[in-house]
Amino acid sequence: MCEPEPEHVPWYAIWTHSHCEQLVSDQLAARGFELFLPKAQAWSERAGRRRQVFRPLFPGYLFVRHPLDKLRYVEVISARGVVRVLGDRWDALAPIQDEELDSIRRAIASGASVMPYQHLTEGDRVRIKSGPLEGVEGLFVRSRPTKGLLVLSVRLLQRSVAVEVPCSQIQETT
Repeated sequence: MCEPEPEHVPWYAIWTHSHCEQLVSDQLAARGFELFLPKAQAWSERAGRRRQVFRPLFPGYLFVRHPLDKLRYVEVISARGVVRVLGDRWDALAPIQDEELDSIRRAIASGASVMPYQHLTEGDRVRIKSGPLEGVEGLFVRSRPTKGLLVLSVRLLQRSVAVEVPCSQIQETT
């Protein structure tokens, strides 16, 4: 007997109060939600001491992948620090393409330098043809003759992150 394919569950963006991304992530993870809170290392200076800390790549946002019926939606929005889940209403949430978040996951896992970058609407669409990020697509912005920035975007948030890659690993898509 053939089993039906499991229904695809999309990612959704949760908008949080300022600096509450980790608080919301911890609460929802304890309730069994699948979450993604992309972070990157950054320098922080307090009381004259510099140290490296992990900061969210998309300040004010984290991502959830879970079937959100009305009960689970209310559970998400009732978590301390949540402003709302992006979309028109609880039964018309704005999904995020799996490929967009997969690209950001791969960039972070590759060990490359990843940093927040302003969302671009113009630029060359490129694909990395070799190396640990092979197959990742994004916008390319040249910064130096031998290296450039590949910009990976989450359109719904109008936010992006940039990863530095050698120009020799990049090809333009058609």
